[in-house]
Amino acid sequence: MSKHQHSTLRREIAMTSFLLLGVLLSMMGGSDAFVMGQNRPELFRVAAETASASSTSQSGENRNDPNEIVARRIVVEGDVQGGYYRSCVLNEAGRFRRLTGTMSPPDDSKTAEIYVEGKRKMVDGFVRWCKRSNIGLSQVVKVTEITEADPTGLYDSFYCKTR
Repeated sequence: MSKHQHSTLRREIAMTSFLLLGVLLSMMGGSDAFVMGQNRPELFRVAAETASASSTSQSGENRNDPNEIVARRIVVEGDVQGGYYRSCVLNEAGRFRRLTGTMSPPDDSKTAEIYVEGKRKMVDGFVRWCKRSNIGLSQVVKVTEITEADPTGLYDSFYCKTR
């Protein structure tokens, strides 16, 4: 199986898992938690983990290929709910690095989750940019967690809701 066929199969498994999760939630009365068309990172995480568990890794796979499609889940803490930080993330991920994914919607907490996928060299550069943490005029932001994820292919752009 070629690398392209393997990644296509993993995307199809993730999409099927995501749709099954929506059906199960709606059957259990949780239909308000699952709204098709909304970016719900917690639901995508379950779909990605399901796809990851069901796919097998190839032993000859090159982990350092800069053009390999990878995904990262980054948890940041600090002044992340302001519109300026979110705009900076949107510009850096979506416009400058051409990554796809989402940033969790604004709420009253001091943490946010950023999910990005794209070419390895672009994703690694975005992670380094997040770790710099001197974004904005007076925002103090710290990366608390970075985890690898399997690319889902569910996004066609980077989505980030600002207030």
